[in-house]
Amino acid sequence: MRWVLHVDLDQFIAAVEVLRRPELAGLPVIVGGRGDPTERAVVSTASYEARAFGVGSGMPLRIAARKVPDAVILPVDAPAYLAASAEVMSVLRALPAAVVQVLGWDEAFVGVDTEDPEAYARRLQQAVLDRTRLLCSVGIGDTLVRAKIATGFGKPQGVFRLTAENWDEVMGARAVIELWGVGTKVSKRLLALGIRTVAELAVAPEPALTAEFGPRMGLWYRELGRGGGSAVVDDTPWVPRGHSRETTYQTDLADRAEIERAALTLLAQVLDDVKEDGRPVIGLGLKVRYAPFTTKTFTKRIPETADRDVVLAKAKELIARIAPDRAVRLLGMRAEMALPEDARDGRTPTRGAW
Repeated sequence: MRWVLHVDLDQFIAAVEVLRRPELAGLPVIVGGRGDPTERAVVSTASYEARAFGVGSGMPLRIAARKVPDAVILPVDAPAYLAASAEVMSVLRALPAAVVQVLGWDEAFVGVDTEDPEAYARRLQQAVLDRTRLLCSVGIGDTLVRAKIATGFGKPQGVFRLTAENWDEVMGARAVIELWGVGTKVSKRLLALGIRTVAELAVAPEPALTAEFGPRMGLWYRELGRGGGSAVVDDTPWVPRGHSRETTYQTDLADRAEIERAALTLLAQVLDDVKEDGRPVIGLGLKVRYAPFTTKTFTKRIPETADRDVVLAKAKELIARIAPDRAVRLLGMRAEMALPEDARDGRTPTRGAW
């Protein structure tokens, strides 16, 4: 039988740091920014020892430091994590008859034909450990969705199987927010429709869902409630939908001209990245975090264009939406690109989005 395995490296970034500094093993380790909690930065990851105090990814570093005063706080070292990730993916690709779809630094789907997926998963874990000294958890499923969700039940260092056979038993009574791809905003919109649990989502009326989320995503959310979707692990090279850059400023930007210059600087960096891909821009996004910590996101679809000046003019329309009387602590710019037609084949929200 063809199985989908989801491999998720346990506390990946923190684990890489502990490998480089074994004396940190068992200590609360927090990685973020330049490792200075007095600066504006967020937590990239935390060891399980730090997570026990409530520290999580995306938390402001200064708050994390307050929660764990004796934590070891380290700066982000992206090249080291990229190298470690590449080594792990190399191990996965070397497994017998494995098809590997990389999802990020610390996770991947592995498609494999086997009669005993648990035994295969254990061999996979051992192979990763032997080669990289990193631990991982493995979710086993008959779809990408079920395999991805299964991993959470196996953490840390475990293996868990989630299929059509036990989906209702394991997931039916759980809140919809526990589904992969359902965040706080979507769960609130579902709750407004009277949909609280995974089981309720699985049988929700199509008209209500499509009216709220549109014809594609409405039907997708119902399919998600059933754990359905693709069972195909796709190892074709990833084609990015867009590029983005963002910066947290150590001192709030209060001058309007300075804010606009900062946003345009980020846009120039993004468009340089887009130029390397050689695809036209079809949309723009602007992220603004006002002081002290209120975040707004503005988006704009634009006619397909590769003309930098046209993109710049459209971006200025977004930048004009920044509140004129509020200080800014973070700015981010994003450009969405047109997908090649052959890159759209088989795309779903779990295979690179639509």
